[in-house]
Amino acid sequence: MFDIGFWELLLIALMALVVLGPERLPVAIRTVRNWIKSARRFSDNVKNELSEELRIQELHSNLKKAEESNLQNLSPEVAESLKTLQEAAEMVKEPYKKTSSESVDSTPSEKEK
Repeated sequence: MFDIGFWELLLIALMALVVLGPERLPVAIRTVRNWIKSARRFSDNVKNELSEELRIQELHSNLKKAEESNLQNLSPEVAESLKTLQEAAEMVKEPYKKTSSESVDSTPSEKEK
């Protein structure tokens, strides 16, 4: 990526040792390592979010295709996307059903008071 060889790294390490000294060099190395970790974590998060957005966009376009053909004679990929969306819709509805029935059951009635 940066095309840095062994001798360049050795030169950078010697300059860091001279400038920072042996007491502060380990702290500086840890700090740089943490910056690199956070940059990698950030780039991984961005990559995951972009891939998820692309997948959602593909599902939406397949859903539009399915709606245009009135849900008949669907290609396999459009049918798969439609099935995925229906499963996701059921998963979204189900927690609300459980929560609403639990809240009704847990609410004390007037007679119990």
